[in-house]
Amino acid sequence: MRGSHLHAVAPRVAKVLCYHAHLMSDQSGQQSVTKSKFRVRDYMTSTVTTLSVDARLLDAALLIRRTGKRHVPVVSADGKAIGIISDRDVSRLAPSVLSHLSTDEYNKIFEGTPITQAMTKDPVTIHPDAPVQQAVHIMITKKFSSVLVAEADGRLVGIITVTDLLSLLDRVLASADQV
Repeated sequence: MRGSHLHAVAPRVAKVLCYHAHLMSDQSGQQSVTKSKFRVRDYMTSTVTTLSVDARLLDAALLIRRTGKRHVPVVSADGKAIGIISDRDVSRLAPSVLSHLSTDEYNKIFEGTPITQAMTKDPVTIHPDAPVQQAVHIMITKKFSSVLVAEADGRLVGIITVTDLLSLLDRVLASADQV
């Protein structure tokens, strides 16, 4: 497991809007943790830089550029996941460089656009004790390249990305080749 701390950027109080991907359910509908040696907590990135709900599109653009991360969780003051913004979300809302906007007008759009307008609200989350296969299933079926990892109360504890899963696949394949 990687480091276990989150970096919040200016947190503020916000209404929690997230829901949680459930642990595997048995046929009776009861939640249970399936027996798997591959749990999300062991492969997720737990050192996550976040944005607060009062951030602006400029904050997201600068953070994405500075860190090279493609997905940034948006959290409430109590650390609950309320959204996620990607580099594609930022690009989608950015004015075209071919437009006839002045530099000041261009910058005002970034400075004046609330993160809540750009982010995906109600992010899909997964529990850290869920099997990795469940994260893979979510990513495949929903065409996501990351899933936020949160405790049952919605508190963000990490993110699992395609890169994390490819790293796991690399280790599994390397082990299989040595047998």
